[in-house]
Amino acid sequence: MYIYNTLVRKKQLFKPIAPPHVGLYVCGPTVYGDAHLGHARAAITFDIVFRYLIHLGYKVRYVRNITDVGHLENDADEGEDKIAKKARIEELEPMEVVKFYTDRYHANMDELNVLHPSIEPTASGHIIEQIELVKEILKNGYGYEADGSVYFDVEKYNRKFEYGKLSGRKIEDLLQNTRELAGQEEKKNGFDFALWKRADSRHIMHWPSPWSEGFPGWHLECSAMAAKYLGDPFDIHGGGMDLLFPHHESEIAQSNAAHGHDPVKFWMHNNMITVNGQKMGKSLNNFITLDEFFTGNHESLVQAYSPMTIRFFILQAHYRSTLDFSNEALQAAEKGLSKLFETYKLIDQLKPAHTSSFDIDAIKNSLENAMNDDFNTPVTIAQLFELSRMINLANDGKASLKQPDIDQLKQIFGLYLFDVLGLIPEKNNSNDQLVNYLMDTILELRKQAKENKDWATSDRIRDELAKLNIQVKDTKEGARWSFN
Repeated sequence: MYIYNTLVRKKQLFKPIAPPHVGLYVCGPTVYGDAHLGHARAAITFDIVFRYLIHLGYKVRYVRNITDVGHLENDADEGEDKIAKKARIEELEPMEVVKFYTDRYHANMDELNVLHPSIEPTASGHIIEQIELVKEILKNGYGYEADGSVYFDVEKYNRKFEYGKLSGRKIEDLLQNTRELAGQEEKKNGFDFALWKRADSRHIMHWPSPWSEGFPGWHLECSAMAAKYLGDPFDIHGGGMDLLFPHHESEIAQSNAAHGHDPVKFWMHNNMITVNGQKMGKSLNNFITLDEFFTGNHESLVQAYSPMTIRFFILQAHYRSTLDFSNEALQAAEKGLSKLFETYKLIDQLKPAHTSSFDIDAIKNSLENAMNDDFNTPVTIAQLFELSRMINLANDGKASLKQPDIDQLKQIFGLYLFDVLGLIPEKNNSNDQLVNYLMDTILELRKQAKENKDWATSDRIRDELAKLNIQVKDTKEGARWSFN
């Protein structure tokens, strides 16, 4: 059963547990390397949720965790902690690795205009809460101790609750497909997951507990921190599709085992970024870091792409759809975003008329309906392009707008472009200033050619600019240019 399929198809259907407050928890990054496009998609997806719920008038407490030290990820309970491994290779303290990559992650998120969460807790800062949660699960009979480690008894849990209801997995299939992993003979079943692991000599980060000197299981941190800061249950839990199983499934099990009910009302999962149909990620070594996108310093990139181009590219697909990377798609996003920014500037140049050709309320409703339909950003963007077409018609004298409608149009366009979608114009740099200066000079030369009735030169300038995807429009106030 997929709980997240419809969240806010109509905003009146979204009823937070304690309105008008909303609790939003999102699984954040594991900080042992630079952020890549997949990290950007997750962050931008839930940034949109955060922004739009605020726009609707909700008071949102947004918690996004940092997985820092002491954990073994995915479905493995053996091996080496990724951060500790990085620290050992680079001869650093694990917390030095954490600090370095957390700072870099925050810098990338700021460049992408991702709003800061209300609270950003770390796994290592909540060991006590995780130990207490393990105690509660053991007390209720859904865990067992083995040689200093504690495991969740999935088969016993499934007798009363349904393990797999979020992901659609069946325990019978898990029994049949469970891999035999070295060191897991202490488990009753191979699919049982660790609540607490006894640390061996390789594990740098460990803490005292009633069972052993060790560290919490990976799934435990989100359960403990979400309940601490948002209560139990809370409203929305988000993360990448790759976390659906086993991470989020195990969170549900832990909450039911400890408290007797599901931890959250709505689940949301953003889908993958793909490269030639394969998931982009560190495990496949096909990822491109955000810094590489911003500088163009990667063999797969034909140019550098600005943070806003990356953000717009991600928003052009629904968060639950896969999104395939290509230079062509990023270049199209760059071009499309430039058009929207140019349209917004054009609104100030519109000449008011006595009548209006457009129904402004209908435009506003179309944008609201798109966002109310499960945060449908691609439809919202399509509506903005339709609005852009209307504005250009008015600018060309083929439609009319009264001054109050122009003012409202600017407010609506800016609200959705800047505040809801979080897209902001890039800061002007020396190259932008040079382009503007050169274009002013070229258009002045073209103006002089037209005044001298030198139509051949005038047309040649226009045609050569068109080859560079620069469109020139002649208006009553003079020539204007924009990128196609």
